[in-house]
Amino acid sequence: MVRRLLDRKRSIALVVGLLLAASALLVWVFLEDEKPKKDRLQLTEAQFSDLSAWGDDELDQFLPALQLSCKKLLKLPDARSLGGNKIAGTSADWKEICTQALDLPAQSSAIRSFIEKNFTPFQVTNDDDPQGLFTGYYEASLQGSRTQSDVYKTPLYLRPSELIMVHLGRFRDSLKGQRIAGVVKNGELYPFADRKKIDDGALADKDLEIVWVDSAVDAFFLHIQGSGRVSLDDGSALRVGYAAQNGHPYFAIGKTLINDGEVPREKMSMQAIRDWLENNPEKADKLMQENASYIFFRELKTTGPIGAQGVELTPERSLAVDRKWMPLGVPMWLETEVFDGPAETTAKPFNRLLMAQDTGGAIRGPVRGDVFWGNGEAAYSRAGAMKSEGKYWILLPNDVAKRHLSKNND
Repeated sequence: MVRRLLDRKRSIALVVGLLLAASALLVWVFLEDEKPKKDRLQLTEAQFSDLSAWGDDELDQFLPALQLSCKKLLKLPDARSLGGNKIAGTSADWKEICTQALDLPAQSSAIRSFIEKNFTPFQVTNDDDPQGLFTGYYEASLQGSRTQSDVYKTPLYLRPSELIMVHLGRFRDSLKGQRIAGVVKNGELYPFADRKKIDDGALADKDLEIVWVDSAVDAFFLHIQGSGRVSLDDGSALRVGYAAQNGHPYFAIGKTLINDGEVPREKMSMQAIRDWLENNPEKADKLMQENASYIFFRELKTTGPIGAQGVELTPERSLAVDRKWMPLGVPMWLETEVFDGPAETTAKPFNRLLMAQDTGGAIRGPVRGDVFWGNGEAAYSRAGAMKSEGKYWILLPNDVAKRHLSKNND
């Protein structure tokens, strides 16, 4: 009898153990499926005939962006890497091409022949997936004053001298493209003030104000766009551009509006966020402060905004990319779709050659981009409505392409 009871207990224990193991396996499987896929850059050689509507692009409009990047690149040391996983080689690999590009006539046929002769296209995929998200940004327009008042009470700040920015890739190759920022106290780096603390006066009385603007919402969107033009109350104007960031991660407040049922997911856009903020002033500050990231600016003496490559951006021809994966100053062929505004229901194909000349806090991943649309109402409408799936190709100098192919074949 005792033996039967022991055998029965062992059987029950075995069954329970198997059930628990099975349950654990199921939990593991479901959790594993929910984990985000790890980004993995892949380049696949292509032909220009693979690029949809390649022959239709008006490349004379692309030439100014190419030449601006080339002028910048020609000043770099020969051994300087273009970044982005070093897939584009060094500046020495580009100098002969760039020298020729500066003498190109503004004729699409001549530019197309030059590109086809000197470059090889590679489709960019993320672990075999060619699709990625493509959005738009613009140069914001604001109203401001050099003097604080009851009308102009939201400041745009210069970079604080105590803010330390750390590019982690300089210390470890595996951290390329990542950075943190903070302030040093007693020999250690601590987080810098977040948006709420800055709004509450963390930088007051430090004489960091460039200008005061009349709308906290406009200032918030300027932080997202990174550059803007401020019309002053004395009739003059100034242009500001990105100088630094406080080190806190960017958070898209549109997610909160969707999760709270304030804006339907299918109607989410830059304009929808702005409308909600302006229609709910008593809640606007709290929502904006969910995005702890805060941007500091510098005054620009240029005719247009400056991108991360250090050149003026060209409307509809400059692209912001994730610098961890993509180099700056290289041509990128983009295939996606755009809308003229958030109320439009008919998408238009956007197949175009652009220059990777900028970065952005929300631009993350091997296949991810942000198209610069310029300034004005049309640019604002198109940028705010752009949130489309697409794919792109990077164009590499033939010699760099050969080295890449040879390396992959070894």
